[in-house]
Amino acid sequence: MHVSFFSTCLVDNVFPDIGIDCVKLLEKLGCTIVFNPKQTCCGQPLANSGYHQKAQKSMHLLIETLLEDEVDYIVAPSGSCVLQIKEYPALFADDKQMVTKATELAKKTFELTDFIVNVLQRDRVESTLEAKAVYHPSCHMTRLLGVKEPPLTLLANVTGLELIPCKNQDKCCGFGGMFSVKMADLSGAMVAEKVDNFIATGADYVIGCDAGCLMNIKARLERLNHPMQVLHIANVLANS
Repeated sequence: MHVSFFSTCLVDNVFPDIGIDCVKLLEKLGCTIVFNPKQTCCGQPLANSGYHQKAQKSMHLLIETLLEDEVDYIVAPSGSCVLQIKEYPALFADDKQMVTKATELAKKTFELTDFIVNVLQRDRVESTLEAKAVYHPSCHMTRLLGVKEPPLTLLANVTGLELIPCKNQDKCCGFGGMFSVKMADLSGAMVAEKVDNFIATGADYVIGCDAGCLMNIKARLERLNHPMQVLHIANVLANS
């Protein structure tokens, strides 16, 4: 199976280890990986701020780039960015040619855990992490994209890993892309509450599926000088 890997901006610029582990993981599962270096931002920051026309330049480039290679699927380590791609057909509603291409891309694009569980039909990846962890369900991925169970299924089958529930586990961490910039005080209060709840569990790690949330949570933990570590699920599943 040929898979095009869409790295996303935050993975490319902030967490390259997530991208490396994603590729290792997908190759371990039998996929042949293609990476097109012309890929760019999905346009979500501009689109979510209401600048749909300005966002179309990067969205158009990404559509053309990811459809350039003849692959079976496109996979990304971010429910948030995959959600943006799924919304492309609506954002190009006035351009029939682009709607066709956007629809094709949307159908082929999957978030990493959704792809592993529902396309590859794997509920277990041979991986090990001797630790206690709390899982952070990111808002876009769970509430809008609808990917809730796949990451929990995969984490439940990691050897040595104990998942611990926490208070208000489903609440937003306060990142929300541009929200954390425009509403910084409110965002800071939200992540402070979230991290306090994580710390109260006594877990060793926070595990999530979106780099934006993890960056926000990691920064709060570092400001508190707390030893709890933050991992993307790809970091966990690639650890064999």
